[in-house]
Amino acid sequence: MRVLVFGTFDNLHPGHKFLLNEAQQRGELWVVIGLDETVKRVKGFYPVQSQEERKHAVEKAFPQARVLLGDSEDYFQPIRNIKPGLILLGYDQELPPEIDKRSFPCRVECLSAYKPEEFKSSLRRKVIDG
Repeated sequence: MRVLVFGTFDNLHPGHKFLLNEAQQRGELWVVIGLDETVKRVKGFYPVQSQEERKHAVEKAFPQARVLLGDSEDYFQPIRNIKPGLILLGYDQELPPEIDKRSFPCRVECLSAYKPEEFKSSLRRKVIDG
């Protein structure tokens, strides 16, 4: 079964690796990395690392995974192309409000947090920014 994970994965940390490991244990791991411009639009700021750096970090940590950059026009396109059996969300991720989970072509699950007080990206960004 193909397991799809979406994310920014900026400064790949143990919380990210927890999500990716959980996904990998459930099936064939597919990862879609958010484009720099998409991250800016959604979060209001650019990631510290470029989309290519983030993609490379995930590929290096999970060499058996299929790692792709997101689609700039249609964020559903990777889902249609990959045809996952499961989409696994991180504890702090939500489907966009216009998406009804029940009408999705696959299961959607949300993982519980892994030490969010220590490994949440926004907390780590504060340390980096000083």
